[in-house]
Amino acid sequence: MLIDWFTVGAQIVNFLILVWLLKHFLYKPILDAIDAREKRIAAELADADTKKAEAEKEHTDFEDKNKSFDQQRSALLGKAADEAKAERERLIDQAKKEAEGLRVTQADALRGEQNRLAGEITLLAEKEVFAIARKALTDLATVSLEERVGEVFTRRLRELDPKAKALLGDALKNSSQPALVRSAFDLPPDQKAAIQNALNESFSAVVRIKFEDSQDVVCGIELTANGQKVAWSIASYLTELSKKVSDLVDAQSLAAIKSTPKSEAAKAPEPDIAKVPEPKPAALVGAK
Repeated sequence: MLIDWFTVGAQIVNFLILVWLLKHFLYKPILDAIDAREKRIAAELADADTKKAEAEKEHTDFEDKNKSFDQQRSALLGKAADEAKAERERLIDQAKKEAEGLRVTQADALRGEQNRLAGEITLLAEKEVFAIARKALTDLATVSLEERVGEVFTRRLRELDPKAKALLGDALKNSSQPALVRSAFDLPPDQKAAIQNALNESFSAVVRIKFEDSQDVVCGIELTANGQKVAWSIASYLTELSKKVSDLVDAQSLAAIKSTPKSEAAKAPEPDIAKVPEPKPAALVGAK
């Protein structure tokens, strides 16, 4: 069999041309497309990694922000709680101060009412004691109250204790003015003479005396000289009575403040006058 080399050569050329054409128009575009696809896939994978990293970063940032927000919220809640507690304590302190101020106001009002009542009781007691004493002495001793008071005063002058007598003697000696004898009534001449004699005998000297009437001396007589005073009067009994009345009203007022509701705190309780104890007789006073 003969080989047609021309045909073989033509086929080889045709095959080479086919290969070139396939390579140029088929394989190369396919390879380029594959390369492009690989690059696109690689780019997409890289972009996905980038987005994943960004997402993880955003997630981390979000968690950090949540933690920071929780911390800030806790701090704000703690601050608000502290401020609320401080405000509550301030309001409580303010309420306590207002309550204390109200209590003081009520106490002042009660004390004023007490003083008024004590003054009225003192005036009434003065009148009643004076009248009763005058009537009793008149009925029993057939002497006037004024005479009896003068007798008691002169006896007390003679019975002065040594210390009081020394103080009064120095006052009489060093005084440039006459000793002042004050009484609630006009002393009769014999009473004035009795007081003068009692002073002269007690201090072994002629004592200058000035007599004076004064409504301040309640049923009694007082002698003053250079700051020293010797007195006897019903006022001393009334003073003790007034003190006991004042103590009684103070105790009842304090109990009323503690027990009375706030809405009725301004109402002062009336003191129990029947429980006022009788005053003890007062002794002769020597005071500077």
